[in-house]
Amino acid sequence: MASEKQIGAVERIKNSWTSLTAVLSFVAILLHLLFRYVLHHNAAIYSIPLWIAIIAGGVPLLYALVLQIWKLRFGSDLLAGLSIVTAVLMGELLVAAIIVLMLSGGQALEGYATQHASSALNALARRMPSIAHRIEENATSDIPVGDIRIGDRLIIFPHEISPVDGTVESGSGTMDESFLTGEPFRIRKVSGSQVISGALNEDSALTIIADKLAVDSRYARIMQVMRKAEENPPEIRRLADRLGAFYTPIAIFIALAGWLLSGQPERFLAVVVIATPCPLLLAIPIAIIGSISLAAKRGIVIKKPVLLEQVGNIHTMFFDKTGTLTHGEPVVTDILTFSSLVPEEVLGFTASLEQYSKHPLARAILQAAEEKHLPLQNAENISEKPGEGLRGQVDGRTVVVTGRSKIRAELASLLPPTTAGMECVIVIEDKLAGLIRFHDRPRTESKPFIRHLRPKHQVEEMIILSGDRDIEVQHLANIVGITDVRAGLAPEQKLQIVRDHTAKTPTLFLGDGINDAPAMLAATVGVAFGQNSDITAEAAGAVIMEPTLGKVDELLHIGKRMRRIALQSAVGGMLLSAIGMFFAAFGFLPPIAGAIGQEVIDLLAVLNALRASFPAKELQDF
Repeated sequence: MASEKQIGAVERIKNSWTSLTAVLSFVAILLHLLFRYVLHHNAAIYSIPLWIAIIAGGVPLLYALVLQIWKLRFGSDLLAGLSIVTAVLMGELLVAAIIVLMLSGGQALEGYATQHASSALNALARRMPSIAHRIEENATSDIPVGDIRIGDRLIIFPHEISPVDGTVESGSGTMDESFLTGEPFRIRKVSGSQVISGALNEDSALTIIADKLAVDSRYARIMQVMRKAEENPPEIRRLADRLGAFYTPIAIFIALAGWLLSGQPERFLAVVVIATPCPLLLAIPIAIIGSISLAAKRGIVIKKPVLLEQVGNIHTMFFDKTGTLTHGEPVVTDILTFSSLVPEEVLGFTASLEQYSKHPLARAILQAAEEKHLPLQNAENISEKPGEGLRGQVDGRTVVVTGRSKIRAELASLLPPTTAGMECVIVIEDKLAGLIRFHDRPRTESKPFIRHLRPKHQVEEMIILSGDRDIEVQHLANIVGITDVRAGLAPEQKLQIVRDHTAKTPTLFLGDGINDAPAMLAATVGVAFGQNSDITAEAAGAVIMEPTLGKVDELLHIGKRMRRIALQSAVGGMLLSAIGMFFAAFGFLPPIAGAIGQEVIDLLAVLNALRASFPAKELQDF
């Protein structure tokens, strides 16, 4: 199987050759007209530029068409190829060259629109470290990740990515696993904690024992799932192909009827020339490019132009939870008290102590105190032993912030049952003082956005796919109004669910983590929310640079608008061509006049298609 780099190189060569053919055809036609009508050379001279254009552009086209016919695919390009062959056989070289120009020009526009697309798999591979730091006999040496063996002692420095799955032997610190697991919180690691490959070590060095080989670790599994997703992309029929599927046989029938009824083969050529579906080959790519430009101005990067043809016709929409429907950051949602202290006092004591902590929840506690304008006091005798919580003295009182499993049984019995989210227990002077609960904060626009999808965009199914715990996902789903929830999913499970639905109906997947990338590739439309991960951005068809659901709504509207304008241009152009076909079939339109008439139709279709680049008055409706 060809590598990703080889495939990309082939595509770049193909796009470059198509653009060169378009330029060559245009120059050849100009030289032909110059030699023939200005310098008055004979046919042997003025035909040479046309032959060059026909051979350079027509032969590759005809080869591709033969392959399509062999596969019983009769798209809009078939008429163009038939026109070129017929024109050459009848000596109408100028007509053939004009068709080559129109066809290569449309393909060049399409290539221009897709030239920035790149491989998600390459980006995934680039993120993974190639070197690990192995500890042997109290000395550290750098080794290739592929040389790591089970049981090796490895050190992961701050801001490095874990090369394998392992267990912390010594050290304590925080790791960001959110892109891999879907969990929204930074995870505190101490001796005995599990570490997964691909997680980012944030603040202090950790020594781990390798539990798996690099090829068997979590990150490698995601790469394997990604590779399968890239090898089996969803089947998507382009708009031009669907329109050409019925337009092409009608045009050929009219051309044959004109020839057979009149006995004049020129009528066949005239019909197929004016029937050449350049409104499909030119207007649709121009509408797409205009919409890509409009989206870019709105902070939306379109990486796969075909997305714009599909995004306005979505039936099922999948959402990752963390970072899409939520902000991906914990916030304080409840403060329960078990003493004479009021919630603000419990929060004040806790925040005064947490200002000295690097615990992942410390920021949420300090933010809650700041919102309530609580003054922070100085703390003394602070200690934060791994796995035991935070301890110190605030205003002369001993304060402990820890988990329910770390306090005495008689104090734990006073606590309410565990609920969704995370929590910390506050003990003051050895008495249970409070319980602070945290949730991943939903976006304010999540509920109205979900509510408007069915009436405004005809989205029939909305499903949350998350690697987070079921109780967490259900809590969010109840808030935003989604009833179909799939929680605790690994990347391969997400991929299979999306693939099953996409086989039946058009789908859109919206996510922001590395674990979302395979599902994005499998969906009809994949949208990356924000710039958190290069891998996710590479896998997606579009990237929402400013992570708000309003921008997702704008993308849906831009896609619908592009489709509407493209259909107006293409169908309008085909109707005008159909009128011209009847004139040509009855002998009122010779081949060269048909070619010129087709150029006029193309101009009208292109001018209408350019409207897609103009800003619309309203691109949000919720």
